Amino acid sequence: MSVTYTNARIFTGDRFLDNHAVLTDNGRIVGLLPATEVPSGTQEIDLGGATLAPALIDLQIYGGNGHLFPFSTDAASLKGTYEYCVSGGAAYFMPTIPTTSREVMLRSMQAVKDYWQQGGKGVLGLHLEGPFMNPAKKGAHLEQYITSPTQEDINWLLEHGRDVIKMMTLAPERCDPQLVKQLQDAGILVSAGHSNATYEQAYAAFERGIPTATHLFNAMSALQSRAPGMVGAIYDHDRICASVVADGIHVDFSAIRISKKIMGQRLFLITDAVAEARSGDYIYIFDKDRYVNAQGTLSGSCLTMMQAVKNCVEKVGIPLDEALRMASAYPAALAGMENELGRISAGYRAAMVAFNEQLQVVQTITE
Repeated sequence: MSVTYTNARIFTGDRFLDNHAVLTDNGRIVGLLPATEVPSGTQEIDLGGATLAPALIDLQIYGGNGHLFPFSTDAASLKGTYEYCVSGGAAYFMPTIPTTSREVMLRSMQAVKDYWQQGGKGVLGLHLEGPFMNPAKKGAHLEQYITSPTQEDINWLLEHGRDVIKMMTLAPERCDPQLVKQLQDAGILVSAGHSNATYEQAYAAFERGIPTATHLFNAMSALQSRAPGMVGAIYDHDRICASVVADGIHVDFSAIRISKKIMGQRLFLITDAVAEARSGDYIYIFDKDRYVNAQGTLSGSCLTMMQAVKNCVEKVGIPLDEALRMASAYPAALAGMENELGRISAGYRAAMVAFNEQLQVVQTITE
């Protein structure tokens, strides 16, 4: 069915267009056309003067709307998380699980498969944050599950998680480069994180092909004058991307501003959002504007992707168009979907977000 979205300022991913409309058909964008040339015979949706942009993409989220995926690894929790994402402007996401047992990993893989088989929307694949991390930078992750990978570990992951695991956070200094390459050869996006790597170790791992890093500053070796650490290697390497949790709690807004000046288009947004859980291996307790574990350690955000965009514009000083790219085009490219998502252009998926002048979501379009 053809649908035309009218009465909106359109951000294509490159520029803003006024007095234009977006024509879609069967879940794809057919084209952009002047508002005076809207064809007859299509369903017309008036967006009431909102701004229409490519839908946002969250590559790291644990749950939302009371659903915590690692705690309840089933299709219903993925549906609840999807609804949370949509309410915050994100049409696509990677459900994430922390360092945990093989049993939980298996259940999470099966849950994603079940969700897809039931026609569930939005899930790009599973993000494993761990277990191949550095205990010195474990953050809120449980040390009893942390390990360095063996060949058997990689074989097990690829046997059970092929085409389901799409992203994995690991500490490169704890992993044999050949094993990392096996993950990448299987189509898994490897991200450096929860790492105590030296500058030299991190830079060498980036040179070997790791393209990105997980939540800049959090759970990684810091930039110091005589030990630049992973943060220094990320800044210094001109190809390495990094996600950032733009809530002003995980990272000070001034640190995001500095990082953006250095990294430019290499910095992108995630929420790392969780939901409350007071029993089980992982405890997440809501504390005013964040989540902490039973020991009070910061363990997740209560962000949405649109709130992250809003914070970047209002608190960091990033122009709206660039903040939107940080939440759409850049994660789409990392996920290998730059020809499907992150732009409003002919042939792309009809996944868009409409928001008002206060940068509040009016509607997330997921045809």
